[in-house]
Amino acid sequence: MLHPLSTPKSLADRPEHSPSSPLSVHDMTVAYQRRPVLWDVDYDAPSQSLIAIVGPNGAGKSTLIKACLDLLPRASGRVEFFGKSYRESRHMIGYVPQRESVDWDFPVSALDVAAMGRYAKIGWFGRVSRRHKDAARECLARVGMADLAHRQISQLSGGQQQRVFLARALAQDATLYFMDEPLAGVDAATEATIIDVLRSLRSAGKTVIVVHHDLPTVPQYFDHVLLLNTRVIAAGPVSGPESVFTSENLRRTYGGRLTLLDQAAEAVARARGG
Repeated sequence: MLHPLSTPKSLADRPEHSPSSPLSVHDMTVAYQRRPVLWDVDYDAPSQSLIAIVGPNGAGKSTLIKACLDLLPRASGRVEFFGKSYRESRHMIGYVPQRESVDWDFPVSALDVAAMGRYAKIGWFGRVSRRHKDAARECLARVGMADLAHRQISQLSGGQQQRVFLARALAQDATLYFMDEPLAGVDAATEATIIDVLRSLRSAGKTVIVVHHDLPTVPQYFDHVLLLNTRVIAAGPVSGPESVFTSENLRRTYGGRLTLLDQAAEAVARARGG
């Protein structure tokens, strides 16, 4: 049986963690029915970066995000955001879950969903004023959904639904964003729109952490990568002399699966500019 381990009062007491990091994880373990899904995870996210979490199915990628956001219990470890707990910093954090986890039959419009991102500013029982609706409309426009603001979400395509959820996250005006496979199953136009939005967030000084499954596009879309398979295999820049996005690290992450070696080679070549 796994028991919670003692942790420091603050990660600032640990020299390997920076209290200014958007996300600091120390010795985090998560288990389902006593079976570890994440084991002894240590990680500091760089500021103002686009970061991909990459690994095989069942590696714990979505679990990592959910455990950081207190959506799943941790067996041990500590997580801080800008040196504070999630409860203290949740107003600075945006989250886009997997589209498949959402009840899209709920009778609300795209504008209603986008406006939900303003609740941290107005309170759950506060009135959604014109100012907040205008902010939500602006976010819908940023993702190309302004013309469908009053369309019921159940009537939208998968790509359009994903754009609406991205608009909701933008409406939060967060500093750190978590996105769980936002590019999965979307059309090329939606993918391009999402990437443009992510880059604009980085330019505005935000940090975005994305669960991503397409190896060849990692060097094209992201600055940093976290290679995960229950444990952290490697974390660091995607390109440059200190790059951790190497064929060897990808083989360690994916267990040398032959079907992925060509993708790994292509992705590494892109990271090196070759």
